[in-house]
Amino acid sequence: MGKIANQVAGRVKDTATSLKILTESGIVRPYSPRVIAGMANALRQWSTTPAGGFKTIALRMPQQVAIIDELGALTFGDLQKRTNALAHGLRDRGVRPGDGVAVMCRNHRGFIEASIAVSKLGADVLYLNTAFAGPQLADVIARERPRVVVHDEEFTGLLAGADIADRVLGWTDGEAGSDSIEGLISAGLAAGRTADLAPPADKGRTIILTSGTTGTPKGAPRPQGGLPAAISLLSRMPLRSGWKCHVAAPLFHTWGFAHYQLAMMLGTTLVLTRRFDPEDALRILHDEDCDSFAVIPVMLQRILALPEETLDRYPLPHLKAVASSGSALPGDLPTQWMDRFGDNLYSIYGSTEVAWASIASPQDLREAPGCAGRLPHQTVVRILDDQGRELPIGQSGRIFVGNSLQIEGYTGGGGKEIVDGLMSSGDVGRFDADGRLYVEGRDDEMIVSGGENVFPKEVEDCIATHERVAEVAAIGVDDPDFGKRLRAFVVRVPEAEPVSADELKDLVKRNLARFKVPREIVFLDELPRNATGKVLKRELTTIEPSE
Repeated sequence: MGKIANQVAGRVKDTATSLKILTESGIVRPYSPRVIAGMANALRQWSTTPAGGFKTIALRMPQQVAIIDELGALTFGDLQKRTNALAHGLRDRGVRPGDGVAVMCRNHRGFIEASIAVSKLGADVLYLNTAFAGPQLADVIARERPRVVVHDEEFTGLLAGADIADRVLGWTDGEAGSDSIEGLISAGLAAGRTADLAPPADKGRTIILTSGTTGTPKGAPRPQGGLPAAISLLSRMPLRSGWKCHVAAPLFHTWGFAHYQLAMMLGTTLVLTRRFDPEDALRILHDEDCDSFAVIPVMLQRILALPEETLDRYPLPHLKAVASSGSALPGDLPTQWMDRFGDNLYSIYGSTEVAWASIASPQDLREAPGCAGRLPHQTVVRILDDQGRELPIGQSGRIFVGNSLQIEGYTGGGGKEIVDGLMSSGDVGRFDADGRLYVEGRDDEMIVSGGENVFPKEVEDCIATHERVAEVAAIGVDDPDFGKRLRAFVVRVPEAEPVSADELKDLVKRNLARFKVPREIVFLDELPRNATGKVLKRELTTIEPSE
């Protein structure tokens, strides 16, 4: 009985904590009996899928602005009518429950509207990376076989080699024809086809592709229902109902997608632009009085690289939370950002497969630079050795994560290793005595140099602290004396006195063990990256140092 009582007490405590988080964020609040009844009916019919979530927010705050993009503003009431019209149009094109619809769009209303409409049909939505090459896209489409591909007009040539059954344009700079999202919506609105569709028995899936940095991207189906994911994030980040968020991170990526899902619960106004420009991002944050900013780290790097007079032109007193994910914050970037814009930076660690595993608050980033933060609500992280045994605090091992957000497996079969219900993140790390997680690198990037384990990230972080280094990445290469050594690739700060390879090697030598000093340092104009900001290290392996 004691064990059962403890389990019941634990569930009660978790429920109470979740309710407190939802209340503080403004998701749970008083509404009229009519609105409550409508919300209950919507959730009964549609559950917490995007179809259900955005319907409930349209009932709660129909006049709240949902999207601001290059075409103007849409309210949640507008969004409900428009996505109903689009769902009718896609059904006319043969999309049925269980079918797949691929979406290859930049950050604009078409991405959001297509996603919601597909959910209303009970179909699967597959997000395609806008930076993938033609052969990668053809391989993914051949494997997933979507019924329709919704894509921006600019990607028509890139998709030419893919076997596509039907296409709908998500964005066009010309007149919107009948084979476009706007054309289908306009036709539906004109015909009065804005009524809700019958809820499908199949709720459909959301499939996000892995980054493809090491090969063909894998499809990772995300669990339906955004409430547990929202509670997890909100337990460590002060996001609030009705805020305005500039989502610069790609919506097709796990992090951009997270803010799209949060919007259907928080009633967030999503401020979107199709392309990221550092000064334009600052202007948007300033002019729109944005409360939050969803980014990947390289975007913050590009902003801070702007001239001082440009940075001074855009004070951001309204900005309360800068949410960064997709890769680690390099070097002293967090301190640089917070010293200029205030202590509003949050760094989220996770992966496509496990979603978010830890969140570093501004206090964490100040007190423990380089940490990945602490665990959010209802998340378990353990550090395991190669035999699956848990390691003590301070010892490095493989990171395994347990939450309600992890995938069940890839669409093409297989998945990440699982031990006692916990899924491998693919990284190596450790906990400190204060409960903060440190991520030391990818488990497949570690090299053994002179009998010692070396992770590129530690060396990258050290080099990144140099004031004349803009970006850095390191990989393992063969070494006749040590077996393996690191080769570092560095992008210098433009218009500054060029830093030399010897200066950077001396910097590493002063701060780290001698066997961690890179064998060579190669200077590049830029690092190869994918659309989510991750460095494509496989491309670096083909670059040899010049004599």
